Order: sequence, then structure tokens, then C-alpha cells
Amino acid sequence: MTQTDLSADTTPDTRAETDLFTRIAGADGDDRPDGQESRNGLRFIGSLSLSKVSDGLIDPKLVLSWLMTALGAPAALAAALVPIREAGALLPQVFYAGLVQRMRHRKWIWSAGAAGQGLSALGIAVAGLMLEGTVAGVVICALLALLAVSRAACSVSTKDVLGRTIEKRRRGAVTGLAGSVASIGVVIFALLLVSGLLQDKGPVLVAIALAGVFWLSAAALFSTMEEPEVEPDPDAGLPPVLSVLRQDADLRRFILVRGLLVSTALAPPWIVVMTGEGSDNLLGRLGALVLASAGASFVSSFVWGRLSDRSSRSVLALSGGVAAVALAAMLGLAALGLATAAWAGPAVLFVLMLAYHGVRQGRSTYLVDMSPEDDRATYAAVANLTIGLILLATGAFGGGLGAIGAAWAVGGFALMAAGGGALAMTLREVEGRDCA
Repeated sequence: MTQTDLSADTTPDTRAETDLFTRIAGADGDDRPDGQESRNGLRFIGSLSLSKVSDGLIDPKLVLSWLMTALGAPAALAAALVPIREAGALLPQVFYAGLVQRMRHRKWIWSAGAAGQGLSALGIAVAGLMLEGTVAGVVICALLALLAVSRAACSVSTKDVLGRTIEKRRRGAVTGLAGSVASIGVVIFALLLVSGLLQDKGPVLVAIALAGVFWLSAAALFSTMEEPEVEPDPDAGLPPVLSVLRQDADLRRFILVRGLLVSTALAPPWIVVMTGEGSDNLLGRLGALVLASAGASFVSSFVWGRLSDRSSRSVLALSGGVAAVALAAMLGLAALGLATAAWAGPAVLFVLMLAYHGVRQGRSTYLVDMSPEDDRATYAAVANLTIGLILLATGAFGGGLGAIGAAWAVGGFALMAAGGGALAMTLREVEGRDCA
């Protein structure tokens, strides 16, 4: 380190940043982060926190579906919101991978994606204010598709930038703390939903617009990351999906585990159906779901993140087991005639969401740590492309079972979660100090 670099890393502000990030990451001794990594870590936490708050404020399962109903849009368009959001955020990543590999600084992909999400959210707020009926529904779906495609850009670049700016064994703490910080804002919003204060579309549109502002702020903050320059690959194009899958057995096993654990994301709506509560207060009932998710994120995301830095495969295994127990408990309550009790749905949802956030932290950390340093964007794109396809198939699987009865869908997802948790223990350990 030069004398200039040394001075830059020993200023009072830098020492404070380093001390703060050291406490967040739980580092000590020779593992203490330097000033640049600390600055990057805090900027990463700030950017992800703003992005995650925005996710909660514009949740398609809750906020946008309610808005579509309030605007008189056709039910078919409202039903398309979640598939547009989920598939749109996963499937395009394979096309972004080559673009990422051709850039010297990948932070600009993330910033552009966040800005795209922000502008899309502001457009949705304007559409909700000025349009009604089918026209409003079509415009909102189109803007949500743009938002999802922009989100895909963030997703495929996040792991690459994280892997090159934050050392292993500290990455889970960064993403975990961001989840916990963001959940505070989402909890406040969910409490307002449950309280009935947001029954008019005006405050909901303000929340959506605020999400847009937060995303634009996140884009600006992330652009200040001190990302090391990487030699670009001018010939990079579409990643060889089949070739990567054939060559890496660890990646294939990880995708199978993650595919089974998508059950933690798809099961909550069926829990709501089984509780049978609040049929006359849809917004309040779905607000309870958001509150359960945000509360679980607040109390668990940072813990899951720190545990993932120790062993992300163990986090995946534990999360799968917890999800299976929660879903089995719902079936047990239904058998006893207690599924419609006031406490049953929120309690089961809270535990299930603990598992869901564990899966999110574990899968993200594992993929970053297992991927070759120069191919993280490719691995993220390949994994997310296959998971997007699995998600669509699993959604159809759950819908087929749900046509028989909600309990059948819950039972099927419980078996998937248990299988995913068990299979996770066969994954290669990637977080040990001796791991490459």
C-alpha cells in the first residue's frame, strides 16, 4: 500500500467506517476489512436496503393486485402480475450475462437496473392516478414487465460486484443486514395496510411513487462503489447454458436444491386460503401476510446472513426443514379444525417466512462463494434461467394440486421443502477458510 493509500485509510471518517463494518461483519484480527472494503460494504448495505424497501412497497401479490382491483382492471390482468414479475426477473438474466462480461465495471449494470425499476414504479403510480379499467391494467402490466427486466439486470450483476468488493465470510452479513434494515419500512407499511388506513388508492399510489424514488436513490448510491476494474471479454455473448450445467455437478445439485426450495415462496397464498379469514377485508388479510414476511425478515435476515458466512449449505438445509415443519403444522391445524383460528394463519406464516428468508440468504451466499471468480455473472444467469423455468413448472404443479384442495398444495410444497433441505446437506461446503 502506498503512503497516499495508507493516509486515505487512516482518516477519522475511514476509521469509523472500518470499525462499523468490522462490527457488522463480525471480523477481527487478521481478518479485519480495510477502508475500501468497508466503504463498499456500507454502500452495498445502503443500496440493497433501499431496493428491498421498494420491493415491499410495490409487492405484486399485495399492493399492485389491490390497485388493479381498485382501478376496475380485469381479474385476468391482476392474476398475471406475479408471473410477469417472477419470470421477468429471472429468465432475461441469461441475456445480460454477456453484457456484464464485456464491461470493465459491472456496478453500472446494477445502477441502470435500479434506475429502470425506479422509473417503472413512477410510471405505475402515474398510470394509477390517470387511468382506469382495462387500459390501466394493460399499462401497469407493461410497466411491471419493464420493472422485472430491469430487476434481472440487478440480479445478474449483484453477485459479481459483491464477490469482487466484499471478502468471503462477510458477504452474507452485508445482504442479511440490508434485509433486516429494509424490513422496518415494510413493517410500517404493512401495519398501515392491516389498520385499514390505506383503503383509498391515494396513499397506495404515494407508496408506489416512494418506491420509485428509493430505487433511483439506490442507483445513485451504488454508482459510488469503488469496484476494481476487470479485464472485459469483448467476445462474451450468451452463456453456454448446457455446457456449464454439464461441466459442473455442484451447480446442477445446487439448482436442484434451490428448485425444491422455491416451495417456500409459492406456499404462502395457499396458507391464506386455508385460514379462510378476512374474506370481506382483502387488503387487511394480505397486509397480515406482508407483516408476517417483513417481521420474519427483520428478526432473521441478519442472523441468516451471518450463519451463511459460516455455512450457507447448512442454512439451506435448516430452512428447508423449518419450512416443512411449518407447512405440516398447517395441515395438522386443519385436521384439528383450528386452521381458521385467528392466531393460526399469522403464526404459521411467520415461521414459513423465517424459512423463506433463510433460503434467500443461503442460496445467494452459496452461489457467490461456489462460482469461479471470473464466471459469477454466467453462473448467476444459468442458475436463474433454470430456476425461472422450474418456478413456472412448480407453480403449475401447485395450481394443479390446489384445484383439488388447498391442503393438497400445502402438502406437496411441504414434501418439496423437506426434500430440498435434505438434499442441501449433500452440497459441497464452500465457506470454510480452506475452501477455494
